[in-house]
Amino acid sequence: MQTSAAKINLLDLDRQSLEVFFTQWGEKAFRASQVLQWVHQRGVDNFEAMSNISKALRTRLEEATEIRLPEVVMEQASRDGTRKWLIRVDGGNSVETVFIPEDDRGTLCISSQVGCTLNCSFCSTAQQGFNRNLSTAEIIGQLFVAYRALGDTPKGERRISNVVMMGMGEPLLNFDNVVKAMNIMIDDFAYGLSKRRVTLSTAGVVPAIDRLREVCHVSLAVSLHAPDDALREQLVPLNKKYPIAELMAACRRYLDGVPHRKITFEYVMLAGINDTPKHARELVKVLADIPAKVNLIPFNPFPNTSYTCSSPEVIKVFRDIVTRAGLVTVTRKTRGDDIDAACGQLVGRVMDRTRRSQRGAAAGARGLE
Repeated sequence: MQTSAAKINLLDLDRQSLEVFFTQWGEKAFRASQVLQWVHQRGVDNFEAMSNISKALRTRLEEATEIRLPEVVMEQASRDGTRKWLIRVDGGNSVETVFIPEDDRGTLCISSQVGCTLNCSFCSTAQQGFNRNLSTAEIIGQLFVAYRALGDTPKGERRISNVVMMGMGEPLLNFDNVVKAMNIMIDDFAYGLSKRRVTLSTAGVVPAIDRLREVCHVSLAVSLHAPDDALREQLVPLNKKYPIAELMAACRRYLDGVPHRKITFEYVMLAGINDTPKHARELVKVLADIPAKVNLIPFNPFPNTSYTCSSPEVIKVFRDIVTRAGLVTVTRKTRGDDIDAACGQLVGRVMDRTRRSQRGAAAGARGLE
């Protein structure tokens, strides 16, 4: 028998990959759908329970493959009903996954990287540095873990109605693994979520946005946060490579030929930085010809940050300007901040290969001298 390290984790395989896997074994391709149903719809993580698969095939699967979930290290519950799981993905690293219940939906926020390669200045995750991409199994495993913890079943009682790739990391820099995981989310033999209910949030990796449209056209959210290149480069350094004009062109291409769809533009409200009426009017101009929804996000503080959140009055003035221009504009409720589960607060545990976290700590220490 092969050791666990040599076994194939079936959570890494979407239906297309499973079909290739089984046909290479000389099995019928429909075995893929059977396994997907057992694992993702029924939550089975052992082969003996798969009663419509022959004993011989179950034995072969037991010897060559496994269904290995990421390990839950800690679970926290917020006073507002938000739940957060700290999930160990290898010996020294962990990521965070958050469930946000609302009256009309339940949203699971999933991580795609250990840390983040980008260095957005207002995001706590970014300050932790970066270690590696998550595997498909580690990404879809977060949904599996949440389903099990919440008592969900894809064909029955379901508290998770929406999934957002908005946790730790930039999803489009882990393109293949993220797409496989989202394929499983929307597969009718797995979780059966609508493409409209799976949202990928990106800081604006333009070539990957074009690729995503071709292979997995889920809902798109763009972390914009500024209406001009000079300011956005301070907040989102990726803008130096893909400036706003290129990003907006990619957004228009993403929606081309798809009526009744909008892109959500996320805009964190930073006091005295990007929150003036002038910024609001410039934002309206940037989004003038794009079917858009604007999501204003009150800044959630974290240790050693110099930013503060715009006041409710300032946010209201900003929102009213954008709304009057005809753009659907929503101020996001801060959820789970008492357990550091709010937007921009996810940190997990990152063995930082970039040394960014060490440099940041050193700079902070010098500032206190």
